[in-house]
Amino acid sequence: MNPQEMVERALELSRADDCVVLVDEGSSANLRFAGNTLTTNGVARSSQLTVISIAGRGVGIVSRASVRPDQLAGVVAAADAAARDAQPADDARPLVEGKGTAANWTDPVVPTSIGVFADFAPALGECFAAAEAGGRRLYGFAEHVLTTTFVGNSRGLRLRHDQPTGRLELNAKSADLNRSAWAGVATRDFTDVDVAALDATLARRLEWAKTRIDLPAGRYETLLPPSAVADLMVYLYWSAGARDALDGRTVFSAPDGTTRVGERLSEMSVTLGSDPGAAGIECPPFAIAHSSGRESSVFDNGLPLRATDWISEGRLAALLQTRHSAELSGQAVTPAIDNLIMRGPEGGRTLEEMIASTERGLLLTCLWYIRQVDPQTLLMTGLTRDGVYLVENGEVVGEVNNFRFNESPVDLLGRLTEVGASEQTLPREWNDYFTRTVMPAVRVPDFNMSTVSQAN
Repeated sequence: MNPQEMVERALELSRADDCVVLVDEGSSANLRFAGNTLTTNGVARSSQLTVISIAGRGVGIVSRASVRPDQLAGVVAAADAAARDAQPADDARPLVEGKGTAANWTDPVVPTSIGVFADFAPALGECFAAAEAGGRRLYGFAEHVLTTTFVGNSRGLRLRHDQPTGRLELNAKSADLNRSAWAGVATRDFTDVDVAALDATLARRLEWAKTRIDLPAGRYETLLPPSAVADLMVYLYWSAGARDALDGRTVFSAPDGTTRVGERLSEMSVTLGSDPGAAGIECPPFAIAHSSGRESSVFDNGLPLRATDWISEGRLAALLQTRHSAELSGQAVTPAIDNLIMRGPEGGRTLEEMIASTERGLLLTCLWYIRQVDPQTLLMTGLTRDGVYLVENGEVVGEVNNFRFNESPVDLLGRLTEVGASEQTLPREWNDYFTRTVMPAVRVPDFNMSTVSQAN
């Protein structure tokens, strides 16, 4: 039974008032390497069925992996029974009506394969040789995942989305393993990955690190590259739920019991948004919810998504809204979208140009082990890793010790003194969960390096 048939059969079997069925067909391919040598490679397949039954306002959800045709009736019956026993759901809304079957609905699912690395793997091998000759060791992980999601409901909805997701994490170390640098990229198919350029960047950073400079904790003018900015902004985005803001739980809560939508967060013309159709970081153009939560609702499955500004020219413009939370807040329905784009004023400079204009400051490469400290201010803590460098008179003069930092990304927006040109990047901390980002480098005049870290 193919995924499309499984959706149709599950909908036929349900005896609930309404039903939503999701089938996720996944495939992955990966390469791992260490010490300038490929160590492992592999491929995997997965299949997940989720049946969401609705009885009145009660909801029953059953999700199972690798369901056989003879098991389907039991899964649907369990969801129907759970719906009948459930308490009324406060987010209950009419299901999204179908407007015809998606054009690609009947196409077969074509999995990814190890062949996705056909051009990348030889280039990686050349980098191994160059690194060996240069006294470096390369370590890392390349992964490509293709997930096809089918969504159908009892109101005629039939939607499909094929989502490719690729990422490369590359770590270079000196031969004695005392110096380390990291770089990463996101990609849809690995045809655009310039691994030689990444290796050259890491080689330059290892050269910088030959000079060691110890600095105390304190507030420093700091340049954050796009990857580090992505880690901070992704967490801001994840924290921007309207329900939590209305309940007074977050940095986006207003004292009068409403939200801070409309309030200025930055004097700079900064925009943070999402767009399902953004080139290179395309993502599902409709809502996909396997369960209901503070920022998602199973009743919204199939709801069309469109380009949304969360922050527009420095002002908070929208929060993550289901149809239910939008009714509570009186604001527009703005569901979560699986990419994130930050842009500053026109004419932003490259990171290299920002370094060249720095009199004295720190250059981070990436952040690590980020954790929330206070949701009311979105204060976060974490560590620097794989290279913090001192810039003097426009040049990097050496590597400094690592720090623990304490900062709020919302507060940082109000203190930015420069926003560079935006580019596609890969978060370091969150790339297991969120890879599709376009971010700028930024300059912060007083980034809080709260303590010196002994981490290497």
